[in-house]
Formats: sequence, structure tokens, C-alpha cells
Amino acid sequence: MTEHQHTEWKQSWRDEYLRWICGFANAEGGTLSIGRDDKGKAVGVKDARKLMEDIPNKVRDILGIMVDVNLRELAAGDVLDIVVPAYSNPISYRGEYCYRSGSTNQTLKGAALDRFMLRKQGRHWDGVPLPGVSVTQLSSPAIAAFRRNARESRRLDAAALRVGAAGLLDRLRLTEGKYLKRAAALLFHAEPDRLITNAYVKIGYFENNADLLYHDEVHGDLFTQVENAMDLLTTKYLRAGISYRRLQRLETLPVPEEALREALLNAVIHKDYGTATPIQISVYHDQLMIWNPGELPPDWNIARLTGKHPSQPYNPDVANGFFRAGMIEAWGRGIERILLACRAAGTPRPKVRFDHGGLWVVFPYPAGREAMEGKRLDERVGEKVGEKVGENLTANQKQMLALLRQKPRIAAPELARHTGISKRKIETNIAKLKAMGYLQRIGPAKGGRWKVLV
Repeated sequence: MTEHQHTEWKQSWRDEYLRWICGFANAEGGTLSIGRDDKGKAVGVKDARKLMEDIPNKVRDILGIMVDVNLRELAAGDVLDIVVPAYSNPISYRGEYCYRSGSTNQTLKGAALDRFMLRKQGRHWDGVPLPGVSVTQLSSPAIAAFRRNARESRRLDAAALRVGAAGLLDRLRLTEGKYLKRAAALLFHAEPDRLITNAYVKIGYFENNADLLYHDEVHGDLFTQVENAMDLLTTKYLRAGISYRRLQRLETLPVPEEALREALLNAVIHKDYGTATPIQISVYHDQLMIWNPGELPPDWNIARLTGKHPSQPYNPDVANGFFRAGMIEAWGRGIERILLACRAAGTPRPKVRFDHGGLWVVFPYPAGREAMEGKRLDERVGEKVGEKVGENLTANQKQMLALLRQKPRIAAPELARHTGISKRKIETNIAKLKAMGYLQRIGPAKGGRWKVLV
């Protein structure tokens, strides 16, 4: 016998075990048995009949709930089974909220406590009113873009699209009384991270887990975040493989665009924005990883998430906005669409796991891509031009070429920050690399890009 979600054993009674009763009441209910050892073996408890009167009274007076206390007269001694039902309202023990999780009793704090209280109230994080934000503070371009997308998707009636911004938000159920909901700020505010801490996306290219070569932050309303993150990933962070069909040149990304887009949409819709942590995308030579802070629905696991399941978005008001804009389905098929897209493209099945308070979606690159992508950036440059690169270029120049290959629109000040080389030396080395035929400027000085000719 083992303790689990609904069972806890104690050899004797202590008043502190009211915490365990509180935890059962806030979770799925359970039984606290007094008079059993930690293996579940009956050892008996003293004064069982007195405890049958004391325990219900203490539970009522301190927790404000009722429980059943049943006496089991066994050969080894008396055992008391305290049967605790699950309560729909939150139960506190001297101002603390406890929660039974597996075989442990947790004291809820911070974001976990917020999630618990909202769930008990039948609410979601994105549906909470946000005082101090008005319709006039929202982004007109974001609202106009939504109207265009909703009109094309035909998922919002024509009358709703003709009303003003305030009326549109009301039709989308993004208002509560005189207040806008948090979802309205996420969907339509130009800078939602000014109102909701770290409501943005971080992208980084890593040579290994310790060495970050370069990174970007993607801000703006959630619709813009998805579009701009996709643009950065497909044009800057992912290197396309080249193949030919007769005279046609074909470029294939290591992660199918449809799968990547679905993963990004899932991340922004299901993120727990109460954790004050941004979505993080880590790109390596052999894989792309998306980490989304949040929690799985109660009683869910990875097997259920990756199988057929009903739609249960963490932020339903945000999800409704994306659905009306025609960007997602309404049947919980995001993970399924990711798997189908990878299968159709012949790329490896993505790995999904939950740990450290968030969901990981890992896209391994196809076999053979690791060999091409796995070399250090400066080694790739050397491979292209042979031994002459090692003879003619300094270490600083190799480092600059490596970064310019990955980030062709980088400006000199940013290049200096990434390499640790002074801006003056950066400009001197750029002139030398151009003269040596390793570097070419495409377009104007402002707004153009660098082309590495190796």
C-alpha cells in the first residue's frame, strides 16, 4: 500500500494535520487515516473515542467545513478514517491555502495561489478586469488588422464588425462593466508588457547551453508577436537546406513552418501570464526548443495532451480572439496539427514534456542537418574558404564574419556588443574584410544588409 492523491496515513493525531484536511478539501477530497504507520499498517491510536468528538469540532471551528470521522476497530488497534469531501469554494487553514498534490501537501503561494483562487471562483486569468486601461489606449492598427482577419475568416457577424472599438470589444466579451479584461490588453495594446510583466517572446541562438551568440525580444500585441516571431525564426534563426528539382532551387527549413506557427500560437494562448516570465525560444544547431510557462489542466498528462482531447485553453478569452481572427481551430487540435505537419514534411516527431513550471516543445532537426549546422560558426567560415581563412583572417575577423552570416542586418554598435570589440576596430575590420573580398554591403548604409562572400 502506498499513499497517493486521496490517501494519507498518520500514527497519531496532531492539530497540525488540519493542514492535510485543508489540502484534501481544496483538491479532490480524500481520507486521512489516524492509527497507521507510513506503510499503511494499522498500529492503533489512543483515545480514539475522544478524538471522534474533538476532530470534527476542530475542523468545523478552524476550517469551517464538515468531515466524516469513522472508527475502525481492528485487531492491531483502533483506526480513525477522516473522510474529507472536495469543496467547490477555497478552504483556508489560519489564512493559508493548502492543496493535495500526489502524496504531498502543498501550501499555495504566488502565481499558484492566484490560479487556484480563480479556478475555485470559476474564472480565468485573462478574464479578470484590468483597471486603469481604456479603449482609447488600445492600438488602432491592431484593432483594424483584427477586423480584416475576422471579416475574411467569417467567424464574426457583419454587425459586430461595423460597430466601434468599444462595441467590438463588448461583442468579443472582453469587457466587464466599465473595465476591460486582461485579454483585451494582451490582444490589442501596442505594449502589453507595460501592463502585464514580461508579456513578450524571447528568442536566442545558442552554440551550446552556456554560450548565447545572439538574441531578440519580440514585443507588441499578441497577434504581432506571433507574426514577428515567425518572421525572425524563418529568416534569421533557421538555416534552410538547399535542394534542386531540375532547374528549380528549393529551400527547406529544418522545422515545418506550419508546425512552428502552431507551436507559437499554442504558446501565446496557453501561457500563464501571471508567472511574469516570457515565452522563451532557444535555437541550436540541431534543434529548436519552445518553453511556455504555465500548467496543464487538472488531471491532464502529456499522453492526453498529445492525443485526442477537447479544447481547454488556459486563456479562453485570448483563444476566442485568435479563433475569431481565423488563426486557430476551436477543437483542441493544435498539438495534432503540429504532429501532422512534421509527419507530412518528413521531419522528426517533436518532443513534448512538462517540467519546471512550463511546457517544452522540442523540434529535433532531420538527420544530416546536425552535421551541417553542428560546426561552430567560425569553423563554417573556415571550411568555405579553406586554409586561406586561417592564414589571412584574425580571430576577431572570423568572429565578425560568423555573426554577420547569422545576423546580416546587424549594426556596428550591436556587433561591437556581441563580439566585445570596440566600435572603431569593428569599422576598421569591416573595411579590411570588404577589401579582401570576404564581405559585401547590399543596399544602402541604413536599411541594407551584409553579405558574407565565403
